[in-house]
Amino acid sequence: MSTDTLIADRIEIADLFTRFALLLDEKRWEDADTVFADDVAAHSPRGGELQGIDKVVGFMRQGEVEGQHAQHMTTDLLVNVDGDRAAASANSLVYYYRDGQAPYFTGGLRLAATVVRTPAGWRLREVRITPAWTREN
Repeated sequence: MSTDTLIADRIEIADLFTRFALLLDEKRWEDADTVFADDVAAHSPRGGELQGIDKVVGFMRQGEVEGQHAQHMTTDLLVNVDGDRAAASANSLVYYYRDGQAPYFTGGLRLAATVVRTPAGWRLREVRITPAWTREN
């Protein structure tokens, strides 16, 4: 793989993690196919193990709380590209807040993902979300 291709792939995967955070923050569930592969597997303490994009989106919709918002900040992204697959991990800080108010709850998460190249671009095939800490503000 050429250096240019590897750099382009890493940039696209970084953008994928940003799109994932924005999807969650903006509750744009109809855009889930721009982030997840159809056969995505998601693992988290709250959702357990979810298989398939419809189950993942259903879980995210069900977690919506009127007037509650979140802001996800993803950092420390590590990517290891191997052809049309990549292993990626990152840290995420999540701030939960209500309109015009300071955050009332904050959490630190560790994300680990398997990412695949599809005809539409890189997508999350598997994602594991592990809480590291929480704080009520």
